[in-house]
Amino acid sequence: MAIHQNGGSSTCVIEPVELQDLSHYLGGPTHKSPHTRASLDITDAGVSREWKSQNGDPVENLPSPTTATEKLERWNHPRINLWRTLAAFWSFVVMGANDAAYGALIPYLQAYYSLTYTVISLVFLSPLAGYTASALMNNTIHLKFGQRGVALISPGCHLLAYVIIAIHPPYPVLVVVFMLAGFGNGLADAAWNAWIGNMANPNEVLGFLHAFYGLGATFSPLIATTMITKGSRLPWYYFYYVMIGMAFLELVTSATSFWSASGAVFRANNPRTTDTKDNRMKEALVRFPFARVTWLCSLFLLGYVGIEVALGGWIVKFMLEVRDAADFASGMTATGFWLGLTIGRIILGFITPRLGEKLAISIYLPICMGLELIFWLVPQFYVSAVAIALQGFFLGPLFPAAVVAATKLLPRHLHVSAIGFAAAFGGSGAAIFPFAVGAIAQAKGVQVLQPIILALLGVILLLWLCLPRIHRKQE
Repeated sequence: MAIHQNGGSSTCVIEPVELQDLSHYLGGPTHKSPHTRASLDITDAGVSREWKSQNGDPVENLPSPTTATEKLERWNHPRINLWRTLAAFWSFVVMGANDAAYGALIPYLQAYYSLTYTVISLVFLSPLAGYTASALMNNTIHLKFGQRGVALISPGCHLLAYVIIAIHPPYPVLVVVFMLAGFGNGLADAAWNAWIGNMANPNEVLGFLHAFYGLGATFSPLIATTMITKGSRLPWYYFYYVMIGMAFLELVTSATSFWSASGAVFRANNPRTTDTKDNRMKEALVRFPFARVTWLCSLFLLGYVGIEVALGGWIVKFMLEVRDAADFASGMTATGFWLGLTIGRIILGFITPRLGEKLAISIYLPICMGLELIFWLVPQFYVSAVAIALQGFFLGPLFPAAVVAATKLLPRHLHVSAIGFAAAFGGSGAAIFPFAVGAIAQAKGVQVLQPIILALLGVILLLWLCLPRIHRKQE
């Protein structure tokens, strides 16, 4: 009877849902709250109204529900996460190899199909359709099929695309097939970034994730250049037999490790995403202040990925025509760039969280601009090769840092929608800017690469400085 009376007492119902006390709890993570889980759920719905009413710019005080009350997963705990993390790493190796291959193969594709700069640049532009589709479908695939869906669809797109490319179809077919590869890249890029960005020590783990992208990008031009220029001098499309094997391994590892991560599991772990997908995406893209963070990160990644792929994609052609380098030496400059990117993501991935993402990237970008000026203004092959490798080193941590900043500035229920959109939208930079370089190079020569890259570095620095301040407790 006593239990029944207490359970029906109005005072016991009112007291646990007192908004002011729970808001104070959220503001101070060291305070231990006695409230029940029900009170947390009720209060969570009112958090945004409370911080909106505070003085000052509400963007500067974005809630950080992911760090206050939850015990974050780790890359190796629970145990299945170890295998899933390794599968995500291999997926990024495949993506890196895919993106970096363009730069090494462009001179040989151009000769094989007898194409102009503008037409050959379509191999950069065509994946844009795939990236755009992945940005729109990412949340839907998660809700219906979970991470299992991503683990099957993305490698499947890669495998099918590489099989078709290996039979060296007519060039228009090749352009269409690159859209399929772009969809696979965009889907996995968004999904694994959002997942790992929610883990403990996200800077370090994301640094390794993107280092594996750099690893694939490092060896891809090396393998392609060696196959084409050394020994038997194989045709360019033989390289895609290697990619077929890599994509098949990606399909096996991803499918087996993420098989239990169904749509039902995803919906249970992210209950607020059981609202319509349009509401989640609309909140991330339209509702202030979340929209400010989402769009700034998206535009930042758009410019960053454009810089990365434009440099990696056109550096070989630049060295051949502007620096008068030999075929193999020119191919090795692309390898040096991607190797610098890989090492930078590993080493600076540990330095960035100690400086704070906002400050660290504000330091790395001006250094990149200085190296770009050296690359542009000193017309000497070895100076250019060293400058491009160092530029890769300082560009390396930019993508992981942007993802981590987004996870700290946005509530958890928006992570898949917002980060997925930002990663896929940013991935379209791999199509837009390299194509623009090729189109302008048709009229002005490939030396236009340098001023375009320098201008893009300045733009993304301004975008980064416009992000809200990340409080030390979040960093």
